[in-house]
Amino acid sequence: MPSTSMLRGLQLRAPRSLPSFRRYASHSHGPHFNQPSGYIFGEKPLPPGQKRKREDWELLWYIGMFGSMAFAAVFLYYKPDTSLQTWAYNEAKVRMEARGEKTDYP
Repeated sequence: MPSTSMLRGLQLRAPRSLPSFRRYASHSHGPHFNQPSGYIFGEKPLPPGQKRKREDWELLWYIGMFGSMAFAAVFLYYKPDTSLQTWAYNEAKVRMEARGEKTDYP
């Protein structure tokens, strides 16, 4: 018969080594969603004449978002033309010039 300390050690190791088939469900009481307040993002409207104070992350988000869009637009505008048609045109032009043929059309 195995000793109790050995059985206790097996009991402690068993749940970790076997896959867990527990179902994790929420059993909390209370509302499961936020009640609609009628305000966008839950912010109450400010009194007339008062400006909304920006949060710290907002300016960084605007700079990052629109800055990356501007960078992508410039990058795509100046992207080299790597299409097959352009490569074939340039290759044909080089070969025609090597043979001494005219490459410009009137």
